[in-house]
Amino acid sequence: MKTLYPEIAPFHTFMLETGSQHLVYVEQSGNPDGIPVIFLHGGPCSGTKPDHRRFFNPEHYHIILFDQRGCGKSLPFGELEHNTTQDLLDDMERIREQLAIKQWLLFGGSWGAALALLYAQKHQDNVLAMILRGTFLARQQDMNWFLGNGAGLIYPELWQQLVESIPVNWRENLLSGLCAAVWHDDIALQQRAANAWMAWGAQVALGNAYQAGNLADESVSEDMIKQVRMELHFAKHGYFIAENQILNNSNHLSNLPAIIIHGRQDLVCPMEAGFSLHKTLPNAEFVVLATAGHIAQGDEMIDALVNATDTMVNRLSV
Repeated sequence: MKTLYPEIAPFHTFMLETGSQHLVYVEQSGNPDGIPVIFLHGGPCSGTKPDHRRFFNPEHYHIILFDQRGCGKSLPFGELEHNTTQDLLDDMERIREQLAIKQWLLFGGSWGAALALLYAQKHQDNVLAMILRGTFLARQQDMNWFLGNGAGLIYPELWQQLVESIPVNWRENLLSGLCAAVWHDDIALQQRAANAWMAWGAQVALGNAYQAGNLADESVSEDMIKQVRMELHFAKHGYFIAENQILNNSNHLSNLPAIIIHGRQDLVCPMEAGFSLHKTLPNAEFVVLATAGHIAQGDEMIDALVNATDTMVNRLSV
């Protein structure tokens, strides 16, 4: 079973200028003459971590990580103005052009997989291949599952806490009610709703690995509230794309080498998403992991992801 590659430090970092108030953190590691790969983190607003470099053989890959607008080390943290899906895709192109990369491999999980597909649809000539994990398709049915009559049936206790974190008269439309709460002038209401949202997301993403914390509402920091606002900002705008845009526009990507990896225990993006994507991309390799969930952790998931990057070295080096 494959494991992560050894820890590695970047050989270069910089702040990408975007033409707006946003400065985007970008780093490079591995072999500058290797296969270029861009890592697309999930969220929105989760940011990159040092271990994300370790999915790739540093002898063979030119590894590029960046924190999407308002995330991680990018500045200003939590800024929502000029922060849309289209802005993120434009930033990817700015990075590619600034680094003088002709084509690169897209590696993304969850929201990052959605970004990879949207980028490939717009800039197919710039894409070598794709590795997609736990793909989020950003459809209304996906939000209905996460915030409606779906995951709440599996974790009803925490679901009830999320619902009860906002006033009764806001609960008919939970997404709208949560947005009203975290943007409200009442700091206690902001903190209570943000705390419940973070706990809900952690439970659904981590499954049995989730350990309920004892974070008091008043301990929810301003940065935590900003992160929740960013997640809700994208959700309330339908991720700034048309309904079912990702699947509807993926047919012409069928000739791109692709590996789709999905955990059967994924409760954030249930298996139907990966299955539907594979039907749209029938030439892609479809890897179903029997015991894996949503996150890029655990022996089975790490083995599959590292195996995918190693496989792509062989395919793209021919």
